[in-house]
Amino acid sequence: MKATLLAAALALTSAGAVQADEPRKLVTILTAPEAQTQLMAMVLTMNAVAQGAEAKILLCGPAGDIALQAAPEAATAGQPPKGASPQGLLKTMISENGVQVQVCAIYLPGLGAGPEVLIDGVTAAAPDAMAKELIDDDTTVMSF
Repeated sequence: MKATLLAAALALTSAGAVQADEPRKLVTILTAPEAQTQLMAMVLTMNAVAQGAEAKILLCGPAGDIALQAAPEAATAGQPPKGASPQGLLKTMISENGVQVQVCAIYLPGLGAGPEVLIDGVTAAAPDAMAKELIDDDTTVMSF
């Protein structure tokens, strides 16, 4: 009986250790038009990545504008207290952390433009793949 309980305890401990080694998944959905809200979404996502999360960002509606090569000034202007901009942090997460960034599937058609207007590293989302990410048991969703 003691051997069975010990074996069960070891099995549970081993399973927990394997699960703990996998990074937490985070999907940040950003739709807010305000630069301060956009920046805070980038700050929180960047901090989650720094703590080991595997992050993806989905930009929809007016927030998609921060992914444009010709982004509005609000997306590129530095914000207090450190002078960071929403697009600047987005680019940093793409280049330094490999964060996958997508615009909603209907963003570019609604804009009347193609993917060439987006900054490097940003693509259009596939609704089926994004939906799968959102409902995954291991995913945390932050929405702004």
